[in-house]
Amino acid sequence: MTHPEQNLVYVGAYTSRGAEGIYVYRYDPTAGTLAPLSVTTGIVNPTFLAVHPDRTHMYAVNETGEIEGQPGGALSAYQIDPATGALTPLNRQSTIGRGPCHVAVDQTGRYAMAANYGSGSVAMLPILEDGSLGEACDFHQHEGSGPNPRRQQGPHAHSVTVSPDNRYAFVADLGLDKMMVYKIDLEQGKLVPNDTPFASTYPGAGPRHFCFHPNQRYAYVINEMGNTITVFGYDAALGTLDERQTLSTLPEGFEETTHCADIHFSLSGVYLYGSNRGHDSLAIFAVDPEAGTLTPLGHQSTLGKNPRNFGLAPKGDYLLAANQDTNNIAAFAVDPATGQLTPTGHVTQVPAPVCIQWL
Repeated sequence: MTHPEQNLVYVGAYTSRGAEGIYVYRYDPTAGTLAPLSVTTGIVNPTFLAVHPDRTHMYAVNETGEIEGQPGGALSAYQIDPATGALTPLNRQSTIGRGPCHVAVDQTGRYAMAANYGSGSVAMLPILEDGSLGEACDFHQHEGSGPNPRRQQGPHAHSVTVSPDNRYAFVADLGLDKMMVYKIDLEQGKLVPNDTPFASTYPGAGPRHFCFHPNQRYAYVINEMGNTITVFGYDAALGTLDERQTLSTLPEGFEETTHCADIHFSLSGVYLYGSNRGHDSLAIFAVDPEAGTLTPLGHQSTLGKNPRNFGLAPKGDYLLAANQDTNNIAAFAVDPATGQLTPTGHVTQVPAPVCIQWL
């Protein structure tokens, strides 16, 4: 049975592009629709959100180069009212680096980790008993560059993903063409570079977002610049990745400018979806349950431009796609037998949406 509070949806957005803050919606699980509840204002560019395991706290990045005249972006902490979804601000702490674009909370709820895209670093911040954030307890500045002189002149950490067993944090660095791997030391509050500290993608790939297969034997990264997905075998004991396959997210012959963004599995793990910004579609793949490899199944238009992020509903029966440049979120019904997506006709208007997060 779905708890009522699970039917709350939060949308992070760019205030620098016309949004007011974090948007709160009531989700109707029978129709896959959103009804507006409130907007949490007073926050700069809350582009990516993460919910605490206790489901009564939320953390939002402040994707900016400086806050109140101080260099660097920040993380903001909120208390969630489970009945109304309203957010009460608790505090804000620096992520030390510029332009944080992604946040993750470890499964014990003791730490938040932020990827600083602008300056190419990762920060770890303690979560205090009341849900507020302490000052950063660890920080790692990535070093190096990639072959693209415009996009990869330096490191650009784009996401942080915690492993299913909570032992490792994987940081996709677009600027370095690397998946950086850190051991999570909960007792010391540290991110310790793994014995095998990274896995490389191909040069110029630009890894962006990362996810694990539900069976925890495989992991997948969507490459923003290369418009590809790379499949890795995953050794959970060692925290290592070995490449198995890389394939395009685009239809054959498509030559226009486009960049990948987000990646998610169907609830069953049988299908994988990736978003294309430019082609403005969701690429659909079947997943081989034994090898973890992918077979393309086609594309579905997101009914808007620049699908920065998308999310599947808790029951896996609907998918919501956030189209940043057309200021809307389009809903699709998910066919569990084929993985195909069908527009429901429900489109929610929201300024510059970037992140969809169910409670």
